[in-house]
Amino acid sequence: MNTPLALYEEILLLALDDDKGTTAIDGMHNTAMGGAILAELVLLGALRAGRTKKDPIQPVQGVCVDDPLLAECLEKVLEEKKPKKARHWVQKFAGTKDLRNRVARGLVAKRVLSEERDKVLGIFPRTIFPENDPGPEQELRARLKEAIFTGTSRVEPRTLVVVALADPTGLLKKVFDKKKLKERKERLKKITEGQVVGAATKETVEAIQAAVLVSAIIVPVVITTST
Repeated sequence: MNTPLALYEEILLLALDDDKGTTAIDGMHNTAMGGAILAELVLLGALRAGRTKKDPIQPVQGVCVDDPLLAECLEKVLEEKKPKKARHWVQKFAGTKDLRNRVARGLVAKRVLSEERDKVLGIFPRTIFPENDPGPEQELRARLKEAIFTGTSRVEPRTLVVVALADPTGLLKKVFDKKKLKERKERLKKITEGQVVGAATKETVEAIQAAVLVSAIIVPVVITTST
């Protein structure tokens, strides 16, 4: 499978149970995907993050993107009359209708996942997305492992963004041993604070991670209240 994956697709791969094809009910994978969409648009040059995490996200005029989901989200930014901070857009993108299934079906089209139907308790129908091709996730996990558990100073920006999004939303704990992650606390801090990348990526990661951290606090509260 040679088709490159979008950041939000990589996030979903980490969130999905490979065999069951399901995600946790806490919704944090959606928050992480919202951050990934924002990061992708910044890395593509369609949006520009401010010099600090408090600055609003600014659209870059004349930049088009081919990805339908990214194009839809970019259009939302372009239609906004007043510039909004990263937190607003992370939550807005995370709330995209049917986001998980849309992203999963994109991965089905790329033959990374398969789409199946089953029933919860033999009664309630649902759609699940078991892994079909483990290669892309294995490659992603290898990148994350090198970034977190070695002292390499060359962390590719896209890998750094995945780490910065997967850490506060708890997705890293689905991939690696919690105790081992705790031992790499300082390394994770260096990565997520942008100490191993250039200034431009650092500003982007800081803004987006700050937004995700806020959402990571808000989302479970909203879900608990709704329940």
